[in-house]
Amino acid sequence: MTNALALRGIRKTFDGFLALADAHFELRWGEVHALLGENGAGKSSLMNIAAGLYKPEAGELLVDDNPVRLQGPRDAARQRIGMVHQHFKLVQPFTVAENILLSLPESEFESEALTSHRQRLAAVEARVCAQAEALGFAIDPKARIDRLSIAEQQRVEILKVLLAGARILILDEPTAVLTDQEAARLLETVRALARDGAAVALVTHKMADVKAYADRVTVMRGGRTVATVDPAETSVTELVRLTVGPGVDAGKAQPDRAAHAPGVPLLVIRDLRGTQSRGRSALDGVNLTVHAGEIYGIAGVGGNGQSELAAALMGLPGTTEGEIRLQTLDLRNLPPARRDALRMAVIPADRYRLALAGNLSVAENFGIGQVRGGRYGGWAWLRRRRLDADARQAVAAFDVQGVRSPAQKAALLSGGNAQKLVIAREFSKQPRLVLAHSPSRGLDVRASAEVHTRLRAARDTGAAVLLISEDLDEVLQLADRIGVMAGGRIVAEFEPPADRQAIGQAMTHHD
Repeated sequence: MTNALALRGIRKTFDGFLALADAHFELRWGEVHALLGENGAGKSSLMNIAAGLYKPEAGELLVDDNPVRLQGPRDAARQRIGMVHQHFKLVQPFTVAENILLSLPESEFESEALTSHRQRLAAVEARVCAQAEALGFAIDPKARIDRLSIAEQQRVEILKVLLAGARILILDEPTAVLTDQEAARLLETVRALARDGAAVALVTHKMADVKAYADRVTVMRGGRTVATVDPAETSVTELVRLTVGPGVDAGKAQPDRAAHAPGVPLLVIRDLRGTQSRGRSALDGVNLTVHAGEIYGIAGVGGNGQSELAAALMGLPGTTEGEIRLQTLDLRNLPPARRDALRMAVIPADRYRLALAGNLSVAENFGIGQVRGGRYGGWAWLRRRRLDADARQAVAAFDVQGVRSPAQKAALLSGGNAQKLVIAREFSKQPRLVLAHSPSRGLDVRASAEVHTRLRAARDTGAAVLLISEDLDEVLQLADRIGVMAGGRIVAEFEPPADRQAIGQAMTHHD
């Protein structure tokens, strides 16, 4: 079988850090080839080289067994290579169709004699509708990106790559924010694309996806290729061992939740309502209560108000009506400094846009919430030694990999390690209330387990934890109670042990 894409002997460094060392990957036409590895193993770096975003310092890249040198993503697109990134490349104020139009070459419309911007935009809108229907996606081509949920934005990225004509598809954690049903539908579509002759590289941390949909799997660790195996003939235990190395049992199931009774109601939301553009209701009377010492999990299909609920709890700008109370205090109008004083921890779904400043250092990102409190001096004068010492201690305690110095830019961290830095900062408050929105999105097995351990520890010390996740497995594993969100409100609640099918029914069938 012909290789659609091959990377051989790839070496890449960033600011002196060796990210890839003699890495290899081969993708055949007609196959789905999974790429496994811990966060920081080099998976995304290797695929970014294949997509033309990075240039290798050594090694070669071949397309159709012919050596090529990619000068950028446009060159990759000409080779019919398209990548759906874990962190999206979308222009927030533009519509879905406008974003896709930006990615298409001028020559795309020559045969149709479409010369005006309006004509081309209308043509793209029609293509979006057709492709979305084929994939089973509900996407409005005229919707603005900044009005869409994280899950909906990911679907736009998938549509963008397919409509650009890619036949070599690189999907970086494509099911991380999809429900079981959406993920299965997407991966069946991916399998169908491969059967039709496309080549698909699937970067994922979900062993079940690898076992069910991949023809081969390559494992990376520490910037090197460890092995390429047949997932049908390799156990999950062995895949985990290859991923994390000998002596680490990251696949071990978490212990059962300790029996405990929840305490007093801490977070109370009553009749919370809000609207988006064009009058569509995003929050339509949300009612829920989270007690001290409890993890309340919200499950649901993306785009049903989860992002708007999280934004309201974070105090982001937006029009809402109703109550959000932390015991007797109304949270809706409290400034960030007051929220910090109340020990409210926030882990947002979009860690780079809402939780970190990439151009600031690791230490500055860690300490930014405490500058106003005086621990590190003030805005005019920072106590750098104390800040650096605390950041080093947090980096070690939370196992943030890839940090060579507290002065290192946060933007250089991998997705999983950036998430660990956010959690280290937020949990340093010893929080009373934790909002965790898709906290394990895109994380590997071990990193996910560490995040879950931290959330349980917060619960066990008396915090109220609100977990919003489109990964139903995560909700089932962590939550003491489960609320299903659909149509902008909580439509059903479940006590453990919850019935997965009943939850799925509530997610997709509601009044």
